[in-house]
This record gives sequence, C-alpha cells and structure tokens, in this order.
Amino acid sequence: MAPLLQVENLTIRFPRAEPVRNLSFEAGEGETLAIVGESGSGKSLTALALMRLLPRGAQIASGRIAFDGRDLIKLDARGMRHLRGRDIGMIFQEPMNSLNPVMTIGRQIGEVLRVHERLTGRAARARAIELLELVRIPAAEKRVDDYPHQLSGGMRQRVMIAMAVACKPKLLIADEPTTALDVTIQAQVLDLLDTLRCELRMAVVLITHDLGVVAQWADKVVVMYAGRKVEEALPGDLFDNPLHPYTRGLLAASPRLKNDFHYRDGALSEIPGSIVSAGGETGCPFRPRCAEARASCGHHMPPLTVPAPERLVACPFTVPVEAMPHAAAFSL
Repeated sequence: MAPLLQVENLTIRFPRAEPVRNLSFEAGEGETLAIVGESGSGKSLTALALMRLLPRGAQIASGRIAFDGRDLIKLDARGMRHLRGRDIGMIFQEPMNSLNPVMTIGRQIGEVLRVHERLTGRAARARAIELLELVRIPAAEKRVDDYPHQLSGGMRQRVMIAMAVACKPKLLIADEPTTALDVTIQAQVLDLLDTLRCELRMAVVLITHDLGVVAQWADKVVVMYAGRKVEEALPGDLFDNPLHPYTRGLLAASPRLKNDFHYRDGALSEIPGSIVSAGGETGCPFRPRCAEARASCGHHMPPLTVPAPERLVACPFTVPVEAMPHAAAFSL
C-alpha cells in the first residue's frame, strides 16, 4: 500500500537561491512524520509547498508531491482550493496572525464549514461549537462568539486546530504548533493533536525544532540542514545513535534528563557559526561548521546512503555513537 503522502526530489527556487533542494520523504495514514532543523533550514517553506502556498517569487522548480494518488504540483488552482481545508489541513506558526481579528472564532470556523461542507447558519454554528468542544475549549457555547484577542495563546492555537480538522482531513501539516506557548500548554496541544490523529487516522507532518516533541510524538524523523535532508531515522534510532554530525550537534545543544530524571549538569554545547546561505556553494553545506570536516567534504555534495534498515544519512564519514542518550531522556 502506497503512503498517503510522497514527496520526491522537491526543489524550491527563488530568483537567486534554492532554499530547498532534492528533498524526499513520505508519511502513511495515521503516522506522524517530524521534520526538524534550525531556522533557515527550509522546514516551513516545505510545509507551504505542500499546500501550494509559497510566497511571491518562490516556485517549485522540480520534484513531485503525491497525495492520495494525485500529484499536487500538477493540480490547477481550483483543484488545490478544493483540497485545502478539506483533505489537507494546516496549523500555522502564529495563530494571532492567522486568525482574523475582526471576526468571531465561530464565524471563522464556519467559513471552513461553509466552503467545504456547505453548512450555514445554525448548522454551522452548532458544528463550530462541537469542534471547540473537540479541542477542549471550556464553555464552547460562549467562546464561539469571542474574538481572537479575547483568548489566550493556547486557546487561539486550539481554535486553529479546530479549523484545521473541521472537515476531518486525511493529512494535517503542523508548522511549529507550540511556538511561544509555555511548557504545560505545549504538552496539552501536542497531546490533543495526537489524540485527533488517532481518532481521525490522519497523517501528520510535524514541523519543529524541539527534540523533546520529536522524542515523544514522532513515528519517523527527517533532519534538514540548508534545505537538504541530512538524516532520516526512527526516533529511538536517531536519539540512541545519531549518524550525521549535524544531528549530533542538535542533540548536544538540547537539554535532556539524566537517569535520575534531573537535567544534566553543565552548559549546553553549541554548533559554531550559522547556517549557510542557499546560494551555489559546493560540497557539504555543513562543512564550515563541522568539527569532523575533511578536505574532500568541499568537493562534492554527499549523497544519501543507507547505513542500516530504515535509516538514511548524507555523510560518508559517519561514525556510530553508541553512548548518546535514549529518546526517553528528552522531555518537554
């Protein structure tokens, strides 16, 4: 059985740069795929490409995005409008910027229902209340008439989730869904997303930089750097034995628990320098920041290899590190 979502060799181009290059991944029904990496690695741009909502000046230069047997790149604008909000839902990074400040949340949820479910009036309002209850907003019958500024950040994020799942989509794209939320609310939002994933059998593409989120909720992980996939693995394998130097750097820079459930002592490590531009550099894009770089790393872009079952890594000099902590050591 083919995966619900298959992205093959996706390249996104601006006039003078290619911020995403030859990216491939897939997600099956009911599966959570996490895409991780620093700001500037191309994660959010990839999410927008899946929705065909790239910013002005950007275009999909090559590749294929197959969703439920259809190539989204070849769909016309009308076909994509039909899919967005119905078969594919998306949660954007900033709910306050994504919600209309002069419309009640009930009307905004109702817009989704009107377009895709043909519900209007009382039926749309009743369904909006049901959705608010589904995402565990208290006093939903009253809150349905609130404006976004009357809600907390966590509640606004729940409204975004309600809108995204209103039509029971097959695929949900969550772009940093817990940004700017405190730790307790983060856990509640992610637990809610996971519950909805199970109930609706959705595939979830989770864009995040938080390794604690990855450890607890992902079924599969793709690590991106400078617009390319540098590693792919199951979460347990990734945390137990990271293969790419960039992945090891990310793990070393993240707080984690020791065996006695106290955070480890000492300062966190850091990856020196900053992410490279999306220009026309040659060789491995991580080379300027890599402590393990060799002269040959500047000659050719390393291809993805398969060092073990269900693993991919773009480094010819990778050395297994058996002493890294297990995924359970990472916590929200």
